[in-house]
This record gives sequence, structure tokens and C-alpha cells, in this order.
Amino acid sequence: MEIMFIMHVKGILRCHFSEMPEGPELHLASQFVNHFCAGVVFSGKVKKSDVSKNVEVPFACDSYSITACSRGKEVRLRLTPIKDEESKEMKPTDASQPMDIIFRFGMSGFFRFTSENEIPKHSHLLFYTKEKPRRVLSFVDIRRFGSWEPNGSWQADRGPCVMFEYPEFRSNVLANLSDKAFDKPICEVLLNQKYFNGIGNYLRAEILYRVKIPPFVKARTVLDNLLPKSKANVEVKAEDNQCQTPEITLSKKIKQKKERPDILDLCHFVPLEVVKMGGKGYDPEQSNDYSSFKGWLQCYCVPGMNSTRDHNGRTIWFQGDPGPLAPKGLKSRRKKTNKQNVEDSDEKPIVEKEEKKPKRKKGKDTEREKDEVSEEYESEKLHTDKKRTELENEEAAAAVKKGSRKMNLRSRKVKSKPS
Repeated sequence: MEIMFIMHVKGILRCHFSEMPEGPELHLASQFVNHFCAGVVFSGKVKKSDVSKNVEVPFACDSYSITACSRGKEVRLRLTPIKDEESKEMKPTDASQPMDIIFRFGMSGFFRFTSENEIPKHSHLLFYTKEKPRRVLSFVDIRRFGSWEPNGSWQADRGPCVMFEYPEFRSNVLANLSDKAFDKPICEVLLNQKYFNGIGNYLRAEILYRVKIPPFVKARTVLDNLLPKSKANVEVKAEDNQCQTPEITLSKKIKQKKERPDILDLCHFVPLEVVKMGGKGYDPEQSNDYSSFKGWLQCYCVPGMNSTRDHNGRTIWFQGDPGPLAPKGLKSRRKKTNKQNVEDSDEKPIVEKEEKKPKRKKGKDTEREKDEVSEEYESEKLHTDKKRTELENEEAAAAVKKGSRKMNLRSRKVKSKPS
């Protein structure tokens, strides 16, 4: 597949994703590394920035190559030492074995490949080439939620990749439906990387919209229907009471899957559609390379669609009824239908529908409330009147006292006058 990447005006090659990169974006990141690092020889130590709290990468070699691959929401870089062609030997200080580094992009991780004097800000792990002038492969992470693990392996509690390990992914989900995790709404379970490794916020919205399943339906209820039934393929003829097993060829099964995909099929097909678009996938910051993705979206941030928060505080986009497990006090928000860019974050204010206050029915409860209000009013009035009387008495007493003082002063003045 041809890979499309942006060539910046200054010659900076980069692969940059927006917040919360998902499976397709991490796969495109691995393709970016393989595309631009093919045949490039790297050299020296792997340098970590001073501000990063991630661990140092204990790898140094005079000559080594870099390759990459992805699995769900993880990317693996493999650093492979290259022997000197003349001596056929390696220096004692060089690493003798390949090192795997597992990257998790967090909220804003991406790779850039630039010249040494154009290393981008917020670069936290640097791989230098051997050539002169040197170039640099940088792991850039503005928010610093990303991480790397030297000598690492794929995270054990993450399930098979929805894109490139589909049979294992499907089996893993259907074999574990008794897990309590599937008691939750389907929209929340789709973000559980133990079972849906690679699915993120925009993908779950697109998948549920296409399969026409409300987001807040119990996941087990949705997925139970996909379990293979032992007697489903057996038909009994009413006439002769004989059993007959229908024969379905593999090609027919594949055709049926494409025509009527279930939710697990879409967890596989939908991310691959993003990969096939090439570019950077979901990256609102670069609108010139974002138009194809914007046109591809059917639900996520699309005008006319509803959105709300799930139980974990994540925004879910959907159409129609949210489902029976929707959070209490749900306030459904609708995307404005006027011309508004899809790159607006779902965190920005969205016009909310005004909730109609229920009309109060007349009856005993209403009359009782009126009596309670009137009693409170009378009590407050009595208290206010009492306070007012006390103030008036105090003012009168003060006036009398002031008047007596004036009389005393006058009498003293009269007595002091000479006869």
C-alpha cells in the first residue's frame, strides 16, 4: 500500500496524530518509521530529554538500524546492531544484541524525522543517524502521557489486535463473555484494551453507529448473539423428520460477513478503512491532510448527532436512543447543524437541549406544600416584626438618654453664669 505523509515546507518529515491516537494511527506511525528509516544507519547513544520521567534507554552502538511494527495501541521499535563490513566485528562498547522498545503514545505521542538543527520541541527520545549532517528520529510527546519500555514486550493484559489478529481477537471476546467487564454498556467495553486492543473513542462511535446498536446497552446482551450455536446449523424437515446440515462454502461466508457484518467484524473492518486512507488518520491540527478523514466520519463529531458522557467521563457520539444503561441525569447534547468544523474538540461547549420542567399535579401534596410555605412565611414575619419592635425600643431609649444629657448641660450653663 502506498503511504502518504506530509512534507513540511521546511523539509520536515513527520507523522503526527491528534489527542488519543488509536490503533490505525499507531500502525501508520510504524509505517512512517519503516518508510523513512529504511536503509538509514543510526549511531551512538539513544538520548532521553532531561524533563522526561521515563527511563533511560541503555543502548549504544556505532552502527544500527531501526524497524517498527504495531499491535493495537502499542508500537515496537527494534534496534539492530550492524557489524562493521571491513572488520566483521563490533566494538566492545557496542550493543551486541537487538533491543526492542515498546511505545505507548498516551494522549499526544508521535514520531518525527528531521535534521539535527530542526529537532521539534517536546522531543523526549532521540535516535541520531551516522551520516553528516546528522538527522534525528524523535519521539515527540507534548503532554508527556506517553511512555516507552526498553527490552519490553507487548503488554500482557492487552488482547489481540483488532486489525491484524482478527481470529484471535474474536475468539478472545466470545470465550470470555462471563467476565464482569461485559456487564457494562457496550460503548464502555469497546474501550477495554483487554478485549478490544486498538479501539478508541472515534472508532467506537463509528462502529456502534454502523451496526445500529445504542451505546448504553449491556455488552453481554449484544455479544451473546454472536456465540456459535451447536444446533444452529441443523435443520429438521417437517415431512420426513430427517436432519440436514446446510453446506456453506468459505467464499459465501466471507461474502455474508461483508454484506452483513456484526459488531466484531466492524471492529476489524472500520480501523482498516482508516489505514487504507493513508495520511495521518485522525489529526484535526492539519486540516489540509484531514479532509478525507473528515468525509469518512459518519457519526463522531458529525452535525446532527447526539453526544453525552459515559460512566467514565468519556464523550460518546450516537444517534437516537442512548439505551437503558445510560448514566442517571443524562443530558443529551446535539452537534450544531450549521457549518462547524469537525476538528472542534468534544470538550468544547455544545448547545444543550433545554429540559422541560414537569408540570406539577394539583392534589394533597401540592396543598400540603402550600400550607408549609405559608407557615414558614408567617414565622418569618413574626420574627421580623419582633426584631423591628426591639430596634424601635432601643432607638427610643437612646433618644431619651440623649435628651436627658442635653438638659443636664443646659442646667450647668445656667448655674455658671455670674449674677
